[in-house]
Amino acid sequence: MPEPAQDPIPIDSPPPKPNLPGEVLVRESVDDLIDAIAADMLIQAKSCVRAFGDFHLALSGGSTPEPLYTRLMYDPRLRDFPWKKTHLWQVDERCVPDNDDRRNWKTIAEIFLDHSDIPTSQTHPMPVLDEGGDEAYERDLRDALEWREKGHDRLDYVLLGMGADLHTASLFPRSPALMAPAGRLTVFNDGPAVTPPRRMTLTYEMLNAARFLAVMVTGAGKRDAIARIIAAPPEPADAPILGVRPLGGALRWYLDRQACP
Repeated sequence: MPEPAQDPIPIDSPPPKPNLPGEVLVRESVDDLIDAIAADMLIQAKSCVRAFGDFHLALSGGSTPEPLYTRLMYDPRLRDFPWKKTHLWQVDERCVPDNDDRRNWKTIAEIFLDHSDIPTSQTHPMPVLDEGGDEAYERDLRDALEWREKGHDRLDYVLLGMGADLHTASLFPRSPALMAPAGRLTVFNDGPAVTPPRRMTLTYEMLNAARFLAVMVTGAGKRDAIARIIAAPPEPADAPILGVRPLGGALRWYLDRQACP
């Protein structure tokens, strides 16, 4: 007598890919997502060091990317990351004292400066407490990049996040920094539309010139924000993340399954 047919072994469907501008990569878990981001960042770093002799990396703050930063320090698969050839920049910063726990650079410095061999001279914290600090940071960016051939004088890799209000960097909906004058790379951002305290941020002009823009979004708390973009994309003034439109580079979204509608 033949044995009854067995139910097929269930196979999980692949994580869905939301319809977002640019390329979209979705992974089942945050750990899997961090693996993917770190691998892509390593490829970009090595490629830029081969081509230009150095790698210019701009990082965002907050709790979302912190596990990625830690992974970059201890994962044996990333041991050959070219830290000695890397320049470390900030995407944005709060205008608070150096020892304030809200300071993005405080966390970044504790992870990277203490656990990698990146030269201190190649780390670039934003001078947020200095009058004219935004212009000084802009000069630092130009000075560090101007020796490259024209067209390659740009950041190589920028890691962005996205808030539930669809802000990115410290570019908040309807805030003054969205209208930064042409030619400005870094500005202060303040006013009723900005979540306090005052911020310093890279502008769209600087971000969109980057070679590779990565947007890391994780967790169910961001699901509604992603759904808003998909259903009826608002204007960039109301959704600053949609003002991220690379001119000659790549835009890649990195999402875990929970962040997908």
